[in-house]
Amino acid sequence: MIVAKENMIYHAFGLKIKSTIPLPELVASNESLDMAEVEIEIDELNELWLKKGEQGKFIVDHQMVMFQIPETATFLIKDGKKIIVSPIKDSDDNKIRLFILGTCMGALLMQRKVLALHGSAIAIDGKAYAFIGHSGAGKSTLASTFINQGYQLLSDDIIPVIIDKEGCPNVIPTYPQQKLWQESLQKFGFNSSAFSPLFERETKFAIPVHSSYCNDPLPLGGVFEITKTEENHAKIKSIQNLERFHTLYNHTFRQSLIPRLGLMEWHFTESAGIINKIKMYQVHRPSNVFTAPELLEKILKMINEEMN
Repeated sequence: MIVAKENMIYHAFGLKIKSTIPLPELVASNESLDMAEVEIEIDELNELWLKKGEQGKFIVDHQMVMFQIPETATFLIKDGKKIIVSPIKDSDDNKIRLFILGTCMGALLMQRKVLALHGSAIAIDGKAYAFIGHSGAGKSTLASTFINQGYQLLSDDIIPVIIDKEGCPNVIPTYPQQKLWQESLQKFGFNSSAFSPLFERETKFAIPVHSSYCNDPLPLGGVFEITKTEENHAKIKSIQNLERFHTLYNHTFRQSLIPRLGLMEWHFTESAGIINKIKMYQVHRPSNVFTAPELLEKILKMINEEMN
């Protein structure tokens, strides 16, 4: 079970994060602990959960988000500044970290009014391109195909997007790790025994990508929504008009929290700022054929045509 240790400071999600929970996935920083913008700590939450909690549901109260994962931990995210973890006895450390760096950070970014998309972001010709989609759509597999061709990863799972003073949306790097299903690893010729499963009995693995990681924010160049189709060939079509708002909303990380945190107007305004600066596409990929290399070629061709 995870236990508190001496505070460490990390840099991830564009934030300086102080944590008593070791987070080996993140890049450690030499900066002073006083510089931290976010704190992660272990504390007792059982009494508060018994008072407010309900199995399988998020509890939202002003700037507080709380949830519990059975046999793992209770988590509380507060004011965009603090994550408190109350581990359950004999819980899996890897699984706790998975929720800290996933759901907890997603909720914290939302509290800080940072729009975070659900997907992977790749650096291509000085810009970041986001591959978004529902679970199992093939976002990380496509991103891994780009990485294998020499492109760099900015983020996997959560894509923080911040609009700068000039109105340009920028993708903020998260940390140098990908999450890939065993089937995808096999397609790329990797042996899953060389990597760590995300948690016990899981067939999704954590893949370090330190040598293929872009640590600098980049302008958002475009968004590709990945969808599965029964057709035999991959194709790409443009997303137009109001459909673009629906696409960004549907693929915002933990989007069910947006109305509960009173952030519908904020999300619409942020989405409008993004949509006015980029183009968006829907990628139809066959569900019964491995088409990632074909999609890579089609996407690069489209990006090149848009630039010229």
